[in-house]
Amino acid sequence: MLFASGDRLQFYEISGPLGAGGMGEVYQARDTKLARDVAIKVLPEDFAQDSERLARFQREAKVLASLNHPNIAAIYGLEESDGVHFLVLELVPGETLSERIARVGLSIEEALEIASQIAEALDEAHENGIVHRDLKPANVKITPEGRVN
Repeated sequence: MLFASGDRLQFYEISGPLGAGGMGEVYQARDTKLARDVAIKVLPEDFAQDSERLARFQREAKVLASLNHPNIAAIYGLEESDGVHFLVLELVPGETLSERIARVGLSIEEALEIASQIAEALDEAHENGIVHRDLKPANVKITPEGRVN
């Protein structure tokens, strides 16, 4: 992980890691300007140094920022600090779909409800030219109220 608890990116104070994958590392952070918790997704350094990948990242972030759907996490910002490119995202409470399946499994009714919400979010994204390239249970959050995000 690039950052540890207490590190800062601009006015975001890192609280700790949330996960990592091929498209970067994700941290929980505190927005000290607006006094709210957020998720910070850091673009890998090799991607940030590739002008084509960086431009695609920026284009997709702008398009995603135009979406307003209950099953799609909001983007609050596209930032750069000392060569580190990152997204500031809504921090979605709850567990991932992988964690839920491992913990209690899913009934058919739950699976259908979750699949329906995922399909609605994907439909909204596709209508706006966005293709999710890493859809998997570990990347789907389920809030305590049962909303997929």
